[in-house]
Amino acid sequence: MIPDLEGYFRRQTRPQRAELTQLAIAAAADGISTIGPLLGNLLALLARFGGTRRVLDLGAGNGYSTLYMAQGMAGEGEIVALECDPRRAVAARHNLADCDVKINVLIGAAQEVLPGLRAPFDLILLDIDKTEYLYALDHCARLLRPGGLLVADNTGFADAEPFNAALAADARFRSVNLLCLLPGHSPEQDGVALAVRL
Repeated sequence: MIPDLEGYFRRQTRPQRAELTQLAIAAAADGISTIGPLLGNLLALLARFGGTRRVLDLGAGNGYSTLYMAQGMAGEGEIVALECDPRRAVAARHNLADCDVKINVLIGAAQEVLPGLRAPFDLILLDIDKTEYLYALDHCARLLRPGGLLVADNTGFADAEPFNAALAADARFRSVNLLCLLPGHSPEQDGVALAVRL
């Protein structure tokens, strides 16, 4: 094995574009936890690999994660981003105004907005309050097309445990829940679940 695997893989993290660094700094100043460049690049890669045309970003913050997924979509398609904090939603709209992808930032809590959303989505990022993950699971299953991908961040949090158990037992998905080292993520050691809608 490579000596100091953790340090080695930290050094493998690609630098992010300047506008993403600025968004990460602004998010930290506002108390927003970000997904960081490693998970961000993974989302961009997944969006590109899957030919993603329609994304749902649950927990947009100031638009940091949304911008990564937009990069993966190569200027085509639509992202619907949900943010419960009106001030942060306004910031996200401003930060995403120059994207080539059509972006619609919705303001409201998951329980208010999810029932009114229409399928299908190709990719969903779940990154809202962890106590709402279990509630969101049925909506994610409803909204994802067959073969669509759910990515759930922060599955290492205690409040995500009911969601983790439900996802593992859910016959609508084929899933894995990974313990990851994520430099720049908050926290850097956390769980990320990937689930394909069957």
